[in-house]
Amino acid sequence: MANSAQARKRARQNISHRNRNMSLRSELRTAIKHVRKAIGSADKNTAQAAYQASVGTIDSIADKGIIHKNKAARHKSRLSAAIKAMA
Repeated sequence: MANSAQARKRARQNISHRNRNMSLRSELRTAIKHVRKAIGSADKNTAQAAYQASVGTIDSIADKGIIHKNKAARHKSRLSAAIKAMA
């Protein structure tokens, strides 16, 4: 247990930061799942629309440091390649 006021405050902050990070990470996974589902439906226009909607989410989460920028780029690249392969 935290003994100093500073340590108690850090413990409170860590809880709120963890909750925020978990929420954003969940939002990221949901955005990726929406694109994967659209790709699975074999409708290229729907998949492209879902991809465009998810790119902003992926980038904003990478900007906040929840995931690394290279991981965000890898997700976008693989989703884009899967959409291009639908042709």
